[in-house]
Amino acid sequence: MTPQQIANEAATIADRAAFLAEQARQLAEQAAPVAAAANPFLLLLTIFLMACFVGYYVVWSVTPALHSPLMAVTNAISSVIVVGAILATGLSDSTAARFFGFLAVALAAVNIFGGFLVTRRMLSMFKRKGG
Repeated sequence: MTPQQIANEAATIADRAAFLAEQARQLAEQAAPVAAAANPFLLLLTIFLMACFVGYYVVWSVTPALHSPLMAVTNAISSVIVVGAILATGLSDSTAARFFGFLAVALAAVNIFGGFLVTRRMLSMFKRKGG
């Protein structure tokens, strides 16, 4: 392929990208009134429920051999959640924000400690089996 052919192909791709960007802008303008009319609570509730279902199916499809390494990662993620929840609780002025921050700290702490207990139990089972 010659440099001129490469330049022509790049120009064609750039023109196509500009056309697609314009189409995306037009679609976003058309969808904006619909998105603005949606109730934010229902939108966030829908996302939360979908995350619950996805999480449930992901967790129950994990094989036992992967359980301990995945629990270690889950504990690390939960510890980050605890730090964020503590900040949200301590820096908020609203009672609702403090309540939900406290709830997030409590649930993440249960997840962390439960994960450590389960991981410890799994490791002791592997040691007894000689693995």
